[in-house]
Amino acid sequence: MGRPSRYAPEVRERAVRMVQEHGAEHPSQWAAIEAIAPKLGCTSETLRRWVRQAERDVGARPGLTTEERQRLKELERENRELKRANEILRKASAYFAQAELDRRAK
Repeated sequence: MGRPSRYAPEVRERAVRMVQEHGAEHPSQWAAIEAIAPKLGCTSETLRRWVRQAERDVGARPGLTTEERQRLKELERENRELKRANEILRKASAYFAQAELDRRAK
């Protein structure tokens, strides 16, 4: 599992909303992000990533939404577990096949 976020979801939502609401007051979105981030106690890059993800979530920017990213993580985790289980079964099968051959040889 990933590490827990340092910031509550409410803080993230508020920060993104502030950038959207006050963006017109700045020459660029990045300028708005740089002005707002220190007030919230996060880095500009962190806030930029939150804004970009929020834009993807509403379809304003291409890429995976938060739900799609979560589903992809779950599928990747399940895939790893299944590969591990298959490897264990393959080794067990080979072990028992060899044991059967050894038993017949005696």
